[in-house]
Amino acid sequence: MKAGVVGVARFARAGRIIGMLALAGLCAFGSLRAQGMFNGGNPPAIGTPSNNMPPQLAGVDFLPPFGAKLPLDAQFRDDTGRDVRLGDYFGSKPVILTFGYYQCPMLCTEVQRGIASVLKVVKFQPGRDFQVVFISFNPNETPEMAAGKKKSTLDYYHHPGTDDGWHFLVGDDANVRKVAQAAGFKYVYDPKTGLYSHATGILVLTPEGKISRVFYGIEYPPRYVELGLVESSEGKIGSVGDHLLLFCCEYDPSTGRYSATILDVIRILGILLVLGLGIFMGIHWRRDAHAHAHAGIPSGAR
Repeated sequence: MKAGVVGVARFARAGRIIGMLALAGLCAFGSLRAQGMFNGGNPPAIGTPSNNMPPQLAGVDFLPPFGAKLPLDAQFRDDTGRDVRLGDYFGSKPVILTFGYYQCPMLCTEVQRGIASVLKVVKFQPGRDFQVVFISFNPNETPEMAAGKKKSTLDYYHHPGTDDGWHFLVGDDANVRKVAQAAGFKYVYDPKTGLYSHATGILVLTPEGKISRVFYGIEYPPRYVELGLVESSEGKIGSVGDHLLLFCCEYDPSTGRYSATILDVIRILGILLVLGLGIFMGIHWRRDAHAHAHAGIPSGAR
């Protein structure tokens, strides 16, 4: 009788543990959904977008060919006036790269601040874990302008000791267009206003210079940027948890976002439930066997 009561209590405890694990799984599911990891992180559609393109945006585009390699032999000058090759910033670390120009009256500054803002939050550090490269597509800009923009960006970023991870480049039209074309980045100059029309976003590239990820706009979700750097680093940075989360998430090139794949989440929750139940039952069977041995009751008795 006593053994039967023990068995009932054992399975009652197992049921409670299973329930707790299931509840934890649902909470994790809800957390991922709240963070926008499901449905691509996109809000529901609120209407039909217009297909009418403003004339000043004709010819503007940003469609990176994923897996393509940028021309690392392209020649530039950096913010100190030194002659450099694009390949000088590749080889061992992933690279965040963006296009813009330093005399841009508004949008490019917002992109630079958006990068600095997200890098304040991510756990990886420029210079140590990755490089940040800005390329001006205005061939008339100078290293002095690049240096001024670097100073203002680093002042906003406000993380001393990371200066060697930030690079602001200028170059002639041929070299800039060679890199921009390889990146699928198209911009247009308006001679009437002296301004450029262009898209906004950042590329994450592998240490070999291949296009791995793109994030559009002027604000970038920190977790997406972290995952993009982990994937692009080819195993050089990132924790076990980062790589486990990548197993559950899928990158959507059309939106530049990660979304959790429900099937993989269910698989992992199932594995955790089985492991948790197995550990729980093993511990309690061992305790019961130990208690029976001390009481002089055979462990198989019921």
